[in-house]
Amino acid sequence: MELIWDGLVKAFHLLIMLDPEVLEVTWLTLKVSGTATLVSVLIGVPLGATLALSRFPGRNFLVSLSNFGMGLPPVVVGLWVSIFLWRSGPFGELNIIYTPLAIIIAQAVIASPIVTSFTLAAIQQISPRLRMQLLALGANRAQLVWSLVKEAKLGLLAAVMAGFGGVVSEVGASMMVGGNIKGQTRVLTTATVMEVNKGNFDVAIALSVILLALAYGVIVLLTTLQQWRNNHG
Repeated sequence: MELIWDGLVKAFHLLIMLDPEVLEVTWLTLKVSGTATLVSVLIGVPLGATLALSRFPGRNFLVSLSNFGMGLPPVVVGLWVSIFLWRSGPFGELNIIYTPLAIIIAQAVIASPIVTSFTLAAIQQISPRLRMQLLALGANRAQLVWSLVKEAKLGLLAAVMAGFGGVVSEVGASMMVGGNIKGQTRVLTTATVMEVNKGNFDVAIALSVILLALAYGVIVLLTTLQQWRNNHG
């Protein structure tokens, strides 16, 4: 218990004193995971909507692939992204391995199946009668999709929360493609692992508390938006 208390005190001290390194790592964590979540939304929402509203050969395979992707081990994602971004890999000439962009790519790969599957489920739960009514009113394909996406907005916000939660807490992929470089690619999860390996458990606990606070803060904002939309239509 003393170790935990020391960690909590350390976290409070680091935040109150506005420790530059902690602030830098926290900001990079928010920026990287936030951007990865945005990318996953731009990919996952259209893909999930397409799978929900279309029928074509191979659709069930794509749906099962999306659902399977929700459980992708981050270290596996990190491995394959590293292979593609490594200097001898297909995209090695871009020189983005061990950069924040590499972490964003890996995290977007992790989050995209989550957002896709949540979007698919949210739109499939909408009554088919609504689709028929919209078509009867003369809605074209784009108008139909947009109306259904708006109708499923609560489920889509849940998709965003699930996607963000899945990437802000992962460490394997970030460590492998980012390298945990101080001042460049070190985020809260990789910094926590490093401090544990060094035996600095009080600092590791402090960083974990800050990570939890950051993740909870973002989820609170999204939840507030979700419930506000639910109450106000």
